[in-house]
Amino acid sequence: MKRIKDRIAAATVAGLLAGFALPQTAGAETLKFVSWQKDERGIGDWWGTVIKEWEAKHPGDTIEWTKVERNAYADTMTTLFAGGTPPDIVHLASFEFQTFANNGWLEDLGPWIEKAGLDLNGWSGQNTCQFQGTTVCVMMLYYGVIFGYNEDMLKQAGVAVPKNYEEFLAAARATTKDLNGDGILDQFGTGHETRGGSGQYLAEMASYLFDTGARFTDAEGNVTIDTPEMVEGLKRWKTVVTENLTPRDLSAGEVRKLFADGKIALKIDGPWIYQIMQDGTAKDKLKLASVPFDPPLGGSSNVLAMPSEIPDEKKQLVWDFIAIATSHKFQGSFATMAASTPPDPNADLTEAKAKLPHFELMLESQRAAAKNRIDRIPVGLEVQFNEFSKMVQEEAQRMIIEDLDPAVVAKTMQEKAEALN
Repeated sequence: MKRIKDRIAAATVAGLLAGFALPQTAGAETLKFVSWQKDERGIGDWWGTVIKEWEAKHPGDTIEWTKVERNAYADTMTTLFAGGTPPDIVHLASFEFQTFANNGWLEDLGPWIEKAGLDLNGWSGQNTCQFQGTTVCVMMLYYGVIFGYNEDMLKQAGVAVPKNYEEFLAAARATTKDLNGDGILDQFGTGHETRGGSGQYLAEMASYLFDTGARFTDAEGNVTIDTPEMVEGLKRWKTVVTENLTPRDLSAGEVRKLFADGKIALKIDGPWIYQIMQDGTAKDKLKLASVPFDPPLGGSSNVLAMPSEIPDEKKQLVWDFIAIATSHKFQGSFATMAASTPPDPNADLTEAKAKLPHFELMLESQRAAAKNRIDRIPVGLEVQFNEFSKMVQEEAQRMIIEDLDPAVVAKTMQEKAEALN
């Protein structure tokens, strides 16, 4: 029923977007830009500066910027493309653009990149934008996770800041406590969302899996789940959840608030966790350190692309927008304004490093993850990612609820993933 409501909402929004137009002067162009990030602090402000720069370079032309909520976003974009009215500037999550590319809706950016001389060598996460031998997008955010800990809680438990999984597990066990003796845990060693969507559930598990050397697929897209490394990774996830080292059945926001308010000792999360820490009641006790998993989890987040079926003159204008967003200047301002690591390895990060004391930790994590090509989206299963992540979540939850052997679960996941591939 929720899915039906989402589609109805998407169709409604799409209709509004398709029918809405600003008055134009003769010869002026208006590019439509749809994004879920418009009102997000930092990143939304940054997009605003890109738009301002583009409009300054194209007097008389404008960008019509519309927000669509994340939970209706994919359906809305699908409706727009299928109806022949796609936005001119295509902004998508990195786990959803593959379906659009598979339908032939996205322009091959290879010739544009070559003509502009855009150097994407070392551009973090850019390999994800390769689809069937074609570059269909440019990665706009590939982040490495960061590691937060409650210094007081670790000291009281007599444990050091963990530097590997074994130390992480020991610290999580030592800081999971019933503080008032009523038989209910009040404090947790770590925190994971276990109530959200399948993509997030997979991301919560991923650090434990990748640290063992496990991967869902290899570089050629062959499924590689039924391995000793994956069995060990699943065992670790099962241990953390079944020993109640993490609170259960909470959303990501609820778990992050518990950490920020001093109810969770250890938290591995994306770069956004820093601001959440600053807003919590335990902010003076919270510190950051290198991630105790090797390699750290990295994540491709969102991309810019261009519709294949728009006039050539509009394509040039869209490329001008992409060129601004990917310039060294704006990649540097992205680091400062969005408080995150830009994919551009040559961006000037001086201001970001001065403003954010933990920026080097973020950079270290991002580069290590990118070097190892870490991503929750497996090669070869990009188009099927929604079905794949749902399958992984269901089998992992079954492992915990039915107390199944991780070796059996890995074998089942292998068979089901091969059926999708």
